[in-house]
Amino acid sequence: MIKQAIIPLAGLGTRLLPLTSVMPKELLPINGKPGLEYILEECIDAGINEFIFIISNKKKIIKKYFYNDAFYKKIIKKKKNPKLISQYNRIKKYKKMTKFVYQNSPKGTGDAVLKCKKYLKDKFFLMLLPDDLIIKKNCTKEMIDLYKKNKSAIIATKTVNKKTVSRWGILSVKNKKKNSFQISDVAEKPSIKDAKSNYAIIGRYILPTIIMNEIKKLKPGVGGEIHITDAIRNLIYKGEKFYGNIFKGKYLDCGTLEGYISSGLEIAKYK
Repeated sequence: MIKQAIIPLAGLGTRLLPLTSVMPKELLPINGKPGLEYILEECIDAGINEFIFIISNKKKIIKKYFYNDAFYKKIIKKKKNPKLISQYNRIKKYKKMTKFVYQNSPKGTGDAVLKCKKYLKDKFFLMLLPDDLIIKKNCTKEMIDLYKKNKSAIIATKTVNKKTVSRWGILSVKNKKKNSFQISDVAEKPSIKDAKSNYAIIGRYILPTIIMNEIKKLKPGVGGEIHITDAIRNLIYKGEKFYGNIFKGKYLDCGTLEGYISSGLEIAKYK
């Protein structure tokens, strides 16, 4: 069963400057709540009971958000506001479920995942990228259901405009069904000419812990970083099965200023 989730949070968030010059992008409020909490709620609703946050020394404020007990206790003692008490209890619940590891050099998602190796307990784990919100339907639940069916790794995916494939990790499709397909290959930001499909990777993965062995062997790729997609490709070539979950929910990209603003408007309509 999938019970652990890794969430990489060490990125600098340069696409959201100047907002991220003073606050991590993951704590920026979306319709009154930090974006990170939408990810946590999705996971808990799907049965996840442990989180591993990857932060850096420059983003210790994320840890403080969950460990600011003295501040809350002082305010609650004075005001005894039921809403504030409820919010504090929610944050305490998240804190009890969370471990923190550090990635102080931006060496890519693969490098970040590798730092979590000693905490992983089972053969498979979940990884979510906080820039990618999926609302209306629980994508993590869908992925876990597909994992139970196939006992294999799963990647969330949706079709994107063919003119934009060079912005994404792109999957090669095999044995397509209504809401899923087997993945025969993966390419990181291919050219329009080289892209094998327009099914893009969205930031949800169920990965086998054996991927750690592949990450260790990788040399820096595009941008001088260690990419998780390179490790996934190597496992596929070795016969490890990966499936694409064509999720039913609505995708929101919170990683750019335009996307962040529109995400707030979308969530407000949905709520």
